[in-house]
Amino acid sequence: MVRNEVFRRLTAAALRILAVAAAYFVAGRIGLLQQVVVGGAKVTPLWPPTGIALTCLLILGPRIWPGIAIGTLLVISTIGPLNSASVAIAAGNTLAPVCSYLMLRRVGFRIELDRLRDGVVLVFLGALAGMLISATVGSFALLLIGSLPASGFCATWSAWWVGDAMGVLVITPLLLALYTFRRPTAIRPYQWVEPPLLVMVTTVVTLIGTRSTLHLLFLVFPVLIWAALRYQLMGAAPCVLVISVVAVRAAVDGVGPFTGHSTLAVMFTLQALNGAAALTALLLAALIAEQRNTYFRIEQACIGLAEVVARLAPGEDVHRWPPEDEDRPGDRPGEH
Repeated sequence: MVRNEVFRRLTAAALRILAVAAAYFVAGRIGLLQQVVVGGAKVTPLWPPTGIALTCLLILGPRIWPGIAIGTLLVISTIGPLNSASVAIAAGNTLAPVCSYLMLRRVGFRIELDRLRDGVVLVFLGALAGMLISATVGSFALLLIGSLPASGFCATWSAWWVGDAMGVLVITPLLLALYTFRRPTAIRPYQWVEPPLLVMVTTVVTLIGTRSTLHLLFLVFPVLIWAALRYQLMGAAPCVLVISVVAVRAAVDGVGPFTGHSTLAVMFTLQALNGAAALTALLLAALIAEQRNTYFRIEQACIGLAEVVARLAPGEDVHRWPPEDEDRPGDRPGEH
């Protein structure tokens, strides 16, 4: 009986590790579709596997780290033969999300991302700080085996770091939003129309901003604000993903505001857009969610206080909470 239980646990753990490796590999292959050469090395402006790796660690725990290492080696094996640098890169790509996970857990990060502090620590600890490890280890590994010239180290390192960080900022909030999503109990028919409309508007606006030579990239921010105000992270995260994918495609094609610039200038413009969009959406969504949760807790406290007063003075005319007869926005005479 004990052996069967141990066998089931080991089998479940192995399956989780293999699932993480498969997800990392698929995301890596997708990320490699948009490669650019910076400083003599191939890098990706957006590396989705880092976001998947950190999300899996946050949801499944640190024991799935072998899946990240296996997934990294599988991705590298599709590019070229495995060597000492491949092992070093796999170690760096595994250690970076694990360190990000440990730092986030240390500061009490919540996967619901319903507090402003959660958004802030995900940006600065989960993305910017943690991904320094993978970029540093990977760049030094390529430098030591001669695949990267010394003159291109800084450019490659910065592009590698930003690409890994963007993977966390774009992918992790989206996956956490999907994981923690709870379907509302009552949805009016017109409310089914707004989310797909929001995604379509985001796509159209981003296409206009990234394909036009008039430098209209700023048009994406009102849409992001709309998404964050209406649906918090569940609405903002998909919009950030759409913006990032469309912008990366335009940068690789060298069209719109990315025309006629050097690779470094294009990468700087692209990552400035992606970073600003991710920060705006993530922090605003977290702030709105925190304010709503605060209001809900205050309302519940008032309801509880009213019930206590009603029990202490059963014969008194105790006002109910929330007030039923007072005029509230949307309930004034003549409004429906």
